[in-house]
Amino acid sequence: MPIDWRVEKMKLSKDKIQLVYNDFLTIDGIPAEVYEYRLGTRSALEWIVDQYRVKVDKRSGIVNDPNRADAPRYIVDLIGQVINVSLQTVEIVNGLPDLVSAVS
Repeated sequence: MPIDWRVEKMKLSKDKIQLVYNDFLTIDGIPAEVYEYRLGTRSALEWIVDQYRVKVDKRSGIVNDPNRADAPRYIVDLIGQVINVSLQTVEIVNGLPDLVSAVS
């Protein structure tokens, strides 16, 4: 059976440790620190989960499909990159000196 990389709609588990990518793939062991890197009110990963899904515009019927025929792993690779960048960014930010102590 070939690997199915297609996404219809992803979903995070209630504890946000797992990401159900599709019926074939669940990403497990997502560190809590990933959610500390935020874009506005949501983490970068939550934004990806919300935006990268197949949607149909009700008025026009136009289908917005983020899956790429030329790069089937694009979305799962993007998720890995977002998790990695989120963890690295949180580590860098947490390692910065406090602004108050840096000024004194």
